[in-house]
Amino acid sequence: MLCYYLQSFIRYGPSEYSSYCAERLRRTLANGERSEPPCWVELQVGKNKKPISVAVGLMDGRSISLTVDSASTSAEVCSAVIQKINLQDTYGFSLYAAMYEKIWSLGSSSQHVLDAVSMCEQEEKRQGKEEQHAPWRLYFRKEIFTPWHNCSSDQVSTELIYKQTIHGLKSGDYQSDKVSPGYLFELGSYINSTKPAFEVKEEIVQYAQEKWPIYFSKLYEAQIISGPSVPQDKFVVVVNWKGVFFQDVTEAAFLQLSYPEVSGIEMSEEESGGIVCLTTPKGMYELQVVKGKDLVELVNLFISGLKKRSQYAVGIQDLIRQEDPTLLSYRRGDVLYIIKDGEYSSEEGWIKAKNERTNQTGAVSLDAIRILAMLTRPTEETLVNMILLFHTNLWRKILLSTGHYYVNCFYQCFECSCHLVPLSIGHRESKEGGRGKGVAKERLWANSKEPLKQPLLRSLQGNSELCHLASDCFTDILPDYPVKHVRTPIDLTNQIFGSVTAHVDLRDEIYCQIMKQMTNNNHGMERGWQLLWLCCGLFPPSQLLLRHAQRFLESRTREPLASTCLQRMQTMLSIEGRKLPPHQVEVDAIQNNSTQIFHKVHFPNDTSEIFEVTTTTRIKDLCRNIAKDLRLSSSDGYSLFVKTSTKVSDMISFKYFFDNLRQLTDVVKKGKKVKEAIVPYLVLFMRKLWFNVIPGKDITADLTFHFPQELPKYLRGYHNVSKEEMISLAGLLLRVQVDTNKSQFVMIPRMLKDLVPVDQQKIMTPDDWKKHIINAYNKQAGITVDEAKLQFLKTISQWPTFGCVFFEVKQTSEKSYPSVITLSISKQGVSIINPKAKEVLVKHPFSKITSWSSGNTYFHLTIGNLVQGTTLLCETSVGYRISDLLSSYKDMYLNEIPRVRKSKRINM
Repeated sequence: MLCYYLQSFIRYGPSEYSSYCAERLRRTLANGERSEPPCWVELQVGKNKKPISVAVGLMDGRSISLTVDSASTSAEVCSAVIQKINLQDTYGFSLYAAMYEKIWSLGSSSQHVLDAVSMCEQEEKRQGKEEQHAPWRLYFRKEIFTPWHNCSSDQVSTELIYKQTIHGLKSGDYQSDKVSPGYLFELGSYINSTKPAFEVKEEIVQYAQEKWPIYFSKLYEAQIISGPSVPQDKFVVVVNWKGVFFQDVTEAAFLQLSYPEVSGIEMSEEESGGIVCLTTPKGMYELQVVKGKDLVELVNLFISGLKKRSQYAVGIQDLIRQEDPTLLSYRRGDVLYIIKDGEYSSEEGWIKAKNERTNQTGAVSLDAIRILAMLTRPTEETLVNMILLFHTNLWRKILLSTGHYYVNCFYQCFECSCHLVPLSIGHRESKEGGRGKGVAKERLWANSKEPLKQPLLRSLQGNSELCHLASDCFTDILPDYPVKHVRTPIDLTNQIFGSVTAHVDLRDEIYCQIMKQMTNNNHGMERGWQLLWLCCGLFPPSQLLLRHAQRFLESRTREPLASTCLQRMQTMLSIEGRKLPPHQVEVDAIQNNSTQIFHKVHFPNDTSEIFEVTTTTRIKDLCRNIAKDLRLSSSDGYSLFVKTSTKVSDMISFKYFFDNLRQLTDVVKKGKKVKEAIVPYLVLFMRKLWFNVIPGKDITADLTFHFPQELPKYLRGYHNVSKEEMISLAGLLLRVQVDTNKSQFVMIPRMLKDLVPVDQQKIMTPDDWKKHIINAYNKQAGITVDEAKLQFLKTISQWPTFGCVFFEVKQTSEKSYPSVITLSISKQGVSIINPKAKEVLVKHPFSKITSWSSGNTYFHLTIGNLVQGTTLLCETSVGYRISDLLSSYKDMYLNEIPRVRKSKRINM
């Protein structure tokens, strides 16, 4: 109603403005409201009512001049560019905004172009400059490929993407471990090719699409609401032509889904952001996604496009139609090749297909199959996942469950679904002595002293690397097969499970190999059960093998480890599998016939305790257990660390304890000789993040962690402290050292390193220090050692540097700073300190810190926003520790925001 009155008001306004304002209102109503204030250029053209002229750069060096208004969207600008350059293959091109070194996508839909310009001007103004001089730019670039992209379909498109690829490499836009020297070498072979120019450009574009999909992806911020376990609650959903990926802050994908593995994606609610329901072989994920509607539309577009172009389907039920030759017969799991000759109408629910197993052709009902969202023939793993997605059962029921009979049944169950995961060894049938087909099969699935020449599962055939790895595993499982070198138990488990944890396709194979060697075996059963116990705690068998593995264990009720193995297997079904082979501690435990595993944890006050850990104990769970055992008020802010001879590394909260332990100690092992393979290490439990630390609130935490962790920082001289405070604190520290034994006063000059900051010891003579410290000690008479520690904490907790972690680094980017500076990191952010004067040069709160990066010899910190920032360049060997600490504080604040919001809602 208000809009109607506004339109009427405008209609009766001055003639020179009425039509102009009416058109602007119409455009705003059509394209939606803006999210940023008008930019400088809008205010200028508003005076003369002229259109706004902008230049859009193309990646081939051209510039397209266009007119826009306040309501112009990226879709409109992209459409205008497409029309001007006669682009035919238009999908995936987007408008980008850039200023200085920053560039970001505006997409090709409803985002307002001048909102981006306004943001650039605002940033320029924040930097103390004039907004009209903000050097913003607009570009037209390829953002994402379709899975069916064809370089030969449009020469204009291919030329633009080719130029973008070359420009990206030269400018460093495409610079990461994804653009390895090997890739660049291969790319160079294309560039230096003698083929026709356009053919070379096609190959380079295809190469960039295939090798660097992350650079041609759309990213969506997401938070898990419910579903299968994921390593972190907040992550990024990455969509590109290869599939859908869940990616953490390190750009590592912890879930990878090809489009055939996405059986459904939809919005469950129409709220802001939306709840996205994503159905996968692991289950359904409910995600809170920024721009969730765009995500759903994009994935569904790719899936529907793939299905439309696909020539492959899979049967989801048995259909035997021997009486009607028109209809095609097939089994569940059969691959069907779709014949698109128009003989049958898909609109009426029928297609023509050929069964690859039987080579027969006939009509197929669309209700009984699933067309695969892929352009190439499906792999065996894809078929398995498709069956899981549609909840079909490919296995016969096992009616016999013990010993000799189990072997035959086990073989038959694999044989009946021979299309999916059949056995690969074709033993000849023996006819001697009346032995027939069944005996040959039984021999295959019984213990053998001969190593396998190829895997048990046909699904691994055709992959020479996996075939070789599977055969190596089998040789190590054999207890009495001769080997050239004597190997320790950990060497054997590394050999057996190292390949399997790295290659998911080998998981069922290793289960089958272990069960084969434990069938009809009178020797080496102890090792077999130990290996199976370890295996069941690393990962579960697939759904196709699960029932048989369960029945194998259920049929051996007399074996002590059978029920434990079954329980471990059931546990692994609902959680993520392990990433690395068993740790030495796990192997030692089962070697000693113990299914309980214990590990020592050390504390800063030089004490330690033994804690039980399981195969699937995560770092955060162990932290909670330790805090509960010590009766700490909370585990928040504490973390586990691994200390080796070369470094101290923080353990990652969401990872499995033994996986993370191996990662941190195996790094050291790589440079060791074989005889030094066991790397000494300590597991430490300490406070990492210093927030809500009030001395006296949690006495156990004060004495066990806060005092022993803060004392070394004080003695190293990181705090700016007065002479009077040093004397008082020295008196407290003397009591900590000697309690009430005054006979030790004579040793005070030699004890100064434990009483006074190292850089302040020379401000007085040792005798003067002794006199002042004794005087302070006497004034504090009557307190205990623990009370002295607590008083020490209460004193230093008043300082702004209390709880900070300090790093001395060499900086090379800021001339006004000393070459050597101290970085102080706390809950407030990062402070840069002059280490000699202990003067704070500048403070950077976390809200102003854009990003950071580190390597073996450097640490870089960027201050500012996405548009403009300054970078502090530092040389240091502990950049990894600085980066980790900053990330932890950032995560702390991100986790705290939902708590605060929830608390406010409750209080309301």
